[in-house]
Amino acid sequence: MMFRPARRPVEYNRPMEPVLFILYVADQQVSRDFYQRLLDRKPALDVPGMTEFVLNDGASLGLMPADGIAGIISGPLPHPATGGGIPRAELYLRVDDPQAGLDRLVESGGTSISAAQLRPWNDVVAYGADPDAHVIALARPATASA
Repeated sequence: MMFRPARRPVEYNRPMEPVLFILYVADQQVSRDFYQRLLDRKPALDVPGMTEFVLNDGASLGLMPADGIAGIISGPLPHPATGGGIPRAELYLRVDDPQAGLDRLVESGGTSISAAQLRPWNDVVAYGADPDAHVIALARPATASA
C-alpha cells in the first residue's frame, strides 16, 4: 500500500477547541479533594470515572482512575499503576505567589519538591507533587510582583 497525503491540509491556524488534559490517578476522590483545595474551585464534572476542573476558557484538567483507563489501553500498553511515582510530565500552573501556592499544595495533601526560586527561563517556580506523584510547578514571571 502506498502512502497518500491528505487531500486537504490540516488547518493549524484556526482557533482550537477547548483541551482536556487527563491524569490517571489511584483514587479519584483523594485526587478530586486535593485539586479542589489546590485550585480553590469545585469540579465542573464529578462522576464515577471522571472528575474535571476548568482551568481557563481553553483548558481543563481531568482526573481518571487508573483502573478505568486500564480497561481501554491494557494489552498494547501497560496498566498505568505500573508506572506510579515516576515523573513523566508536569502541570505548570501560573499563580501570583509560587511559595504560597506550594504551601497550599502541601496543606492539600501534596509533597514539596523545591521551594520557589528564580529559574533560568526567568520564572519564579516552586515544585511539588500531587498524591499520585504528578509533578506540579507553581510559577510566575520573575518581573511580576509577588
